[in-house]
Amino acid sequence: MGRRGRGRHPVFDASDPLLDAPVDAELDLHGDSASEAAARVRTFLANWRRRKPGAVVHIITGRGKGSANGPVLLGHVKTLLQGELRSMVAEWRPDDANGGYRVRLR
Repeated sequence: MGRRGRGRHPVFDASDPLLDAPVDAELDLHGDSASEAAARVRTFLANWRRRKPGAVVHIITGRGKGSANGPVLLGHVKTLLQGELRSMVAEWRPDDANGGYRVRLR
């Protein structure tokens, strides 16, 4: 037999360019209602997109530990990023703590 695959192992790279990128700005939504958070996220993304296209921003929702009925803002912001605000967003991912999102603007 030849040397097919011998001594070679797949390379695993756990880095994510979006999660590893420096953050240009943060928006902390702790304590906001869903409607307040939606308005603040819209304004924040629109302002940063105008100010610095391609910026990476961090939207902090929290993990819902303070909510009586579980997390609200995490899912609400995800819905906004996937739907209404997707034209402003080049890419997004949950942050490392699962309490918000890293977003790269268009």
